[in-house]
Amino acid sequence: MNLLLLGKNGQVGRELQRTLLPLGQVSAFGRDEADLQNPEALLGLLRERKPDIIVNAAAYTAVDKAETDEKAAYAINAEAVDLLAQYAKTNDTLLVHYSTDYVFDGEKKEAYLETDATNPQSVYGKSKRAGEKAILDSRCNTLIFRTSWVFSAQGNNFIKTILRLAQERDNMNIVADQFGAPTCVELIADVTAHAIIGFRRNQLAGGIYHLTAGGETTWHELACYAVQRAHENGMQLKLKPENIQPIPTEAYPLPAQRPKNSRLKTDALANSLALHFPDWRLYVDRVIRELCNRD
Repeated sequence: MNLLLLGKNGQVGRELQRTLLPLGQVSAFGRDEADLQNPEALLGLLRERKPDIIVNAAAYTAVDKAETDEKAAYAINAEAVDLLAQYAKTNDTLLVHYSTDYVFDGEKKEAYLETDATNPQSVYGKSKRAGEKAILDSRCNTLIFRTSWVFSAQGNNFIKTILRLAQERDNMNIVADQFGAPTCVELIADVTAHAIIGFRRNQLAGGIYHLTAGGETTWHELACYAVQRAHENGMQLKLKPENIQPIPTEAYPLPAQRPKNSRLKTDALANSLALHFPDWRLYVDRVIRELCNRD
């Protein structure tokens, strides 16, 4: 089986290079080798590699920058995805793609189902939803995974930013009225491999699935937890958990609107694959231990 991985240098892409290897021959490309803003080059790569499976972990993820960089956000998150979907449909290829909680407005009180109406409030969210629609409209074989609050020991993410700032500051204000499940790239990549196998064995139907860790928290609670665990693992920090103050979203305005409810119900995927999605704390603990062991 021939797999083409796009976005190999991103948080998810790096981990996918590990989990996809047992499935077949993996050709992995980053932005320098596969620019999603260059349709001709992207199509040429597809024709050259002739993949049985395309795993698209590439995306425009600069949420705030997208508000003034709409053309690039749509080029990568929607137009390139449409090209991938059309190729997948024509060549009977499976397209695996990643989407986001930002396709919802965050107003629902309970966790979102895959079938809930979307209503993105930011350019980033709208561009990701446009990518989803392009795939579904193509009617290609697809697995679309919506995830949220992604983190790892690599790249840029909330946990690494908090721990970096905690080395410099002795107090901090963090938003406390946005809810979600921090999701480690390790879980995303592991489940992706299981899902591909399940799809090929007709255990999992194509379509959109929610993929996050178990449990829920707020950004404020996550920051407190991460700082406490880092202290316990010996990281030298100025900041203590009790000096992280909770604030409302309105007190920390940003260019792009964030959904206050980012909780995604994962039962459909978990039940289809007979999997258990562990609590987010397990993965946060592991990432913090890895970060502490680097020092």
